Amino acid sequence: MIPFLQLTPGEDAAAVRAAVDRVIERGWFVLGPELDAFEHEFAGATSAAHAVGVGTGTDALAIALRALGIGPGDEVITAPLSAAYTALAIMVVGARPVFADIDPDRLTLDPDAAAAAVTPRTAALMPVHLYGQPSDMPAIAAVAARHGLAIVEDCCQAHLASCGGRPIGSFGAIAAYSFYPTKNLGALGDGGALTTADAGLAARAKRLRNGGQTDRYHHGEFGVNSRLDELQAAVLRARLEWLPRWTARRRGLAAEYRVALAGAPVSVPPECDPGHVYHLFPVRSDARAAIRAALQASGIETLIHYPVPIPRQPAVASEDPAECPVADRVCSEIFSLPLYPSLPEGAIDRVAAALALSSTGDH
Repeated sequence: MIPFLQLTPGEDAAAVRAAVDRVIERGWFVLGPELDAFEHEFAGATSAAHAVGVGTGTDALAIALRALGIGPGDEVITAPLSAAYTALAIMVVGARPVFADIDPDRLTLDPDAAAAAVTPRTAALMPVHLYGQPSDMPAIAAVAARHGLAIVEDCCQAHLASCGGRPIGSFGAIAAYSFYPTKNLGALGDGGALTTADAGLAARAKRLRNGGQTDRYHHGEFGVNSRLDELQAAVLRARLEWLPRWTARRRGLAAEYRVALAGAPVSVPPECDPGHVYHLFPVRSDARAAIRAALQASGIETLIHYPVPIPRQPAVASEDPAECPVADRVCSEIFSLPLYPSLPEGAIDRVAAALALSSTGDH
């Protein structure tokens, strides 16, 4: 069996255990020294001036929008292909998500479609660096500059990615990350962070994550309770040291896949920038169900990211979402193959062989 993902600690197990023990022995579990240290270290890793740890990636997006003053009456243009939480975060602050279709190669927000979706109510663009592939940030930044819009980068699937040699998260006013266990940098539970170059935005985000408190028991504005706890911060600190080599491993495995799948009955989205970090390895086929069944019969687990484009989710029907035909087509064809740093030796050859057999029906 080749599982889709391996979530139990592996080569990092000793470091993770030591981190957990350190927190337990200290007896300080919320807003303590581990979070302070992680925020400093994660800011350095992402080439940001400031990082703010929060409860989830969704909270990171919502707090980022609130820190920018975006709320009711505003529109935020985003991609229709992502986890629905991207749009839900916009709705949480009372703004309206506006969906602009995706580039058929990158599978990220199409800058031309985004430009066409701008209205007088547009306050921000929220590109999603999907599957580890960076959005076309120079083109998106040009759209934002032309219309005087903020950029909030959804980096939840793209830790350490870059676009044109420049770190993602550095193109906009503020960026959001998720540390959900499946991410390239995953916690042992939920977690998220914001990064920004703006000290004022970072300070406001820290207040907003902690009930709007200016100091203890003094709430200067409406905030939420969304704090990255000490246990998760300590685990993330331990794993952050492994992240560069894990990222290199993901890139190496993706390169192997691209060679092994030449001639396979699937299409592989191109690598549009060498800064891709391969959170997932998606492929496309109009015979998706049959191919996935054949792979499952061969002991190879796959998943679909994502079967329903966000504009077609009932949760956003009230927002009068636009048609996004490219996203519709991609969602009907795409599925993800196993790719993670501890993927067993020979697994890619087994996947390629099973794919070849699936096209003949001999499985």
